[in-house]
Amino acid sequence: MPASPSSSAQEAREALAARLAHLIRDAGINGRVLSARCRWHPAKTSRILRAKAAPTDADIRAWCGACGADNQADDLVATNQAVDSMYLEWRRQHRAGMRRAQEDVLARNAAARTCRAYVSNVIPGFLQTAGYAEALMRSITEFQGTPDDIAEAVAARLARSRFLYEGDHRFVVLIEEGVLRTRIGTTATMAGQLAHLLTVMPLPSVSLGIIPFGVPRTVWPLEAFYLYDDQHTVIETLTASISVRQPRELADYAKAFMGLAQIAAVGDAARARIQAAIDALE
Repeated sequence: MPASPSSSAQEAREALAARLAHLIRDAGINGRVLSARCRWHPAKTSRILRAKAAPTDADIRAWCGACGADNQADDLVATNQAVDSMYLEWRRQHRAGMRRAQEDVLARNAAARTCRAYVSNVIPGFLQTAGYAEALMRSITEFQGTPDDIAEAVAARLARSRFLYEGDHRFVVLIEEGVLRTRIGTTATMAGQLAHLLTVMPLPSVSLGIIPFGVPRTVWPLEAFYLYDDQHTVIETLTASISVRQPRELADYAKAFMGLAQIAAVGDAARARIQAAIDALE
């Protein structure tokens, strides 16, 4: 299993740092000379080379210029931007509100034929009702202290649900039973959300499993993650979304999903778990 959900981002930062170190060596200079040419403190160069600090695009262009390697600047800037997108803090993504981030996920769902989702915290966005999404987004906005564009963000999130009915999309979802018992919004909101799960379960595009309380675990509870066509995994933590594309880690998440699927209740057994959660609300 992955040692850390942000390991892909860190490894990419280290690889970028190695390329920058090669530029210094190829130029026949050392870090102190480079720092002087770039007009910054040598400690900054050291932090970048040890992957302890992320360079800006301007830093990279200055670095390339100092090494006489301006022809490599565009490629290294593109690499840096890709690294930067691997680990994105929610507050950064939501700095102007949540709508833009929801539109990005909408595009991700549109592009993927198969989305496999494991959730241990909340119902996945493409299965959410308007009431549930609104209550959840309100609590997130208040927690993060970011701008309130909840109405627009909810609309963007609900737009994902059309892929349940359109095109050649498939959604394979595993939900920890505790998610069914975690009340988001009012009792009526939660009852409506759980009833919606029962409504979408028969759709040919949906495969839904519930991981029961007390089941012997072969894979421990994990943070929520979404696998898109075995090419891309997004992990959601409290503070950030982490984008994983490294084949080794993709294989680990696929393996984890398979193990979780083996202990999930499906069909009538899953429906019974959902109905029991609805009954417990009364």
